[in-house]
Amino acid sequence: MRILPVAVAALLVAGGMAKEAAASDMLVANICEYVKSDDRNLLRKKLKESRMKLRQVYDGIKCDGHSLVRFAMVSGANESGEFIVSRLPSSKLKKPEADGMTVGAWAESQGHGASPIAAAVKERIGG
Repeated sequence: MRILPVAVAALLVAGGMAKEAAASDMLVANICEYVKSDDRNLLRKKLKESRMKLRQVYDGIKCDGHSLVRFAMVSGANESGEFIVSRLPSSKLKKPEADGMTVGAWAESQGHGASPIAAAVKERIGG
């Protein structure tokens, strides 16, 4: 009857993965909320507590279907948006996102071209 211990171990591992996924979902929800409320300090604190570097997780975080920089622009969260831009390499800001548009091109097309975040993006990418 070796099947029972293996099955129990598999359930424990699956339960642990489910807890990790729930914690990850909660972390993303918190990050999105801090960006939306333009709370740069809480955003920094949450990232530090989680031992995450924004440049490493940026591509995996979507808030209301937007990347963090786009979400900050839509939310009018200039302080948080400028913080995010400052933490990203210029290569990420130059790279087209899922819709084929870069952050700068998207900002112009959506009427956010004059925002402080768009200015920070332009400055960061050197254009």
